[in-house]
Amino acid sequence: MFSHDRKDFGPDFVFGVAMAAHQIEGGQTDGRGASIWDSFAATPGNIKNAENGVVACDHYNRWAEDLDLIRDGGFDAYRFSFSWPRLIPEGTGAPNEAGFDFYDRLIDGMLERNIKPLATLYHWDLPSALQDKGGWMNRDTTRAFADYAAQITRRFGDRLATTATLNEPWCITILSHFLGIHAPGYRDIRAASRAMHHVLLAHGLGIEAMRAEGGKDLGIVVNMEKCEPLTQSPQDAAAAELGDAIFNQFFLDGALKGQYPKLVTDRIEQYLPANWQDDLKLISPPVDWIGLNYYTRSLYQSDPSVPVFPFTQSRGPLEKNDLGWETYPQALTEFLKRASDRYPGLPIYVTENGMSESDDGKRIDFFDKHFAAIRDAQKQGVDVRGYMAWTLIDNFEWAEGYSAKFGIVAMDPETRDRIPKGSYRAFQKMLG
Repeated sequence: MFSHDRKDFGPDFVFGVAMAAHQIEGGQTDGRGASIWDSFAATPGNIKNAENGVVACDHYNRWAEDLDLIRDGGFDAYRFSFSWPRLIPEGTGAPNEAGFDFYDRLIDGMLERNIKPLATLYHWDLPSALQDKGGWMNRDTTRAFADYAAQITRRFGDRLATTATLNEPWCITILSHFLGIHAPGYRDIRAASRAMHHVLLAHGLGIEAMRAEGGKDLGIVVNMEKCEPLTQSPQDAAAAELGDAIFNQFFLDGALKGQYPKLVTDRIEQYLPANWQDDLKLISPPVDWIGLNYYTRSLYQSDPSVPVFPFTQSRGPLEKNDLGWETYPQALTEFLKRASDRYPGLPIYVTENGMSESDDGKRIDFFDKHFAAIRDAQKQGVDVRGYMAWTLIDNFEWAEGYSAKFGIVAMDPETRDRIPKGSYRAFQKMLG
């Protein structure tokens, strides 16, 4: 069980779980369009065990029992994502009313159970029709996103507690367009640089489109990773500083300050869209809150032979999860304090944090250590409003397929029945 109690965090602190549409929904027979993750998963070598999200957790049909699990676990909120191709199959143009009806049922089901709906507009499942036109490399996608954001707000906005434009722009861009590990699988610095700028432009245009429709409580969710030098050499220190600028500064500074770190633009400016500076005001309209996702740290070593970003990354000697990610909770305190100081006046949510692990006792300990990190940040005056555990159910974990187990609830691979773990019971006891 956890050593913390709900009341430790303050009377209005929100506890929830987070899941993403493509990882859980399935339900691809209601008129949902194709997404980049459908074709990426269908391509040999991209996904462990050649698995896919065609059925996933069958949340499309089993959403009511999943909401019951959230309610019965004592959680206040469900951070979910809309599937853009389910709602607008071609990315633009005709809506899919069956998709809108599904989210009507889901959101109303949350409200009936006193669960706050915390929405994310984009958790990586870009409509394939937009990818055919260049996806996030194409500026037109930013306008399509703004139209999508406006439609979401018109249909659902009065029932949503919060809305985030994007989940983890580092993953949307660097991981997916430079490292090639996630869809659409590019390994190209020009593609990545254009995507980095355009996703932030989409964020800014999306915020303005939602505001125009009366949207409230709007924010953005970024992932943070502690960047430390492998050795004490000046070269490794510089590598870690560059890594931090890419991972932990570029997207928040862009969205919240309307500026990019010079360490990064010095290396990618030739690949950015022409006149990118003219967009900096557009990408940074006021928001109402910040969401931070945090899991682990990386150690950076200078490597001049590597082009553009001359470093390599590795993990250190600390306890790791089954993906090899180190447990390093003190960095969560650091990131919360940094965000509070760097972007003053904005409340912060820990929008994802969790551990892929077959040993559920380790998962309970992981959560408990990160609760302590949040309390440390609160004691330093940081306005932390909530914590979303990743994730409720073991699901399609992107390139890892179903091998990664982040859930506090297991899923039978044949029947897809839900089986609560000890970590679910620990939350139930703490939140009850």
